[in-house]
Parts: sequence; C-alpha cells; structure tokens
Amino acid sequence: MVSLLMMLLIALLGISMMRTQGLEARIAGNTSEKQHSFQAAQTALQYGEWWLTQADNASTGVQCASSSSAPVVCANLQSQASLTTSSWSSFGAPYVPPSVNGASALNVSTSGGAGNYFATPQLYVAYLGTSANQQGRLYQVTAIGYGGNANAVSVVQSTYAVSCLVCDTGGL
Repeated sequence: MVSLLMMLLIALLGISMMRTQGLEARIAGNTSEKQHSFQAAQTALQYGEWWLTQADNASTGVQCASSSSAPVVCANLQSQASLTTSSWSSFGAPYVPPSVNGASALNVSTSGGAGNYFATPQLYVAYLGTSANQQGRLYQVTAIGYGGNANAVSVVQSTYAVSCLVCDTGGL
C-alpha cells in the first residue's frame, strides 16, 4: 500500500514537472516574440528620427487622413485611442529595412515561423510645434512593430527635436 502511494506521488510529481516545463517553454517563446516585435518597432522609430534630419523632411506637415507609401510629416496627431493594430493600415507609413549583402532584412509572413514578422513595421510622424527656445521644431514619432504573430505587437513613441541655426519656425 505504501509503495502504491509512493508511486502515485512520484507520478503526480512527474506530471507536474512536465506541465511546468511546457508552460516555461511557452513563456520563453512569448518573450522572444515580444522582443522581436519591440526591435522591429524600435528600428522603425529610429528610422523616423533619422528621416526627419534628412533634406527638407522636417516641415510643419500636412493634414494626414490616409496611409502613405513613404514617411510624411503630419500636422494632425493621432489620438491614443486610435492606436490599435487595425488602424495603422489607414494612417501609418511602412518601414522596410534595407537588405544587407543581398539578404532580406525583413521577412513578412502571416503564417508565422522563426525569423518572420507578421506585418511590416509602420511609423507615424506628427509635427508638435516649435521648441521652447524657438531654435527648432518638435515632432512626435510613433512606430509599431510585429513579431511572428498578430498577438506580438509593440508600439513605441518618442518626442524628437530638430534644431537649426537659421530656420523658419513659422513665426513672424
């Protein structure tokens, strides 16, 4: 009787350990996908900040009502409530990283899998106004990135200042 009780206890302990291992594997996978999505969003955000410093991109913007194929400065801010995964297709600009040595830096596949992104990262650049010292312009850069599935999503946002020695900030 004692042997049967000990065997039952060992079997329950083994089952419990197997279930814990499965849960830990799923947690590790989800953490990996979240990091994947965060890195995609962060890359798009950094690209948006870099893009603002190129040529005449740092403008006061235009009214944006739909998505664009390339980054554009928008004069209107998107509300926080509109920052859902489905709304990005209506106002974001896609960011596709450059390939390196002929290898694609971004493999978009809705079927998931290792090394794949569920969707292309997108960014939204909005003009906030002039800086406090009137020596530049402030912008809000928002980016979204996806991991390997639709549930691994990261949204990052920054306020970025573009300053200049002599610039027209829209004043008198």
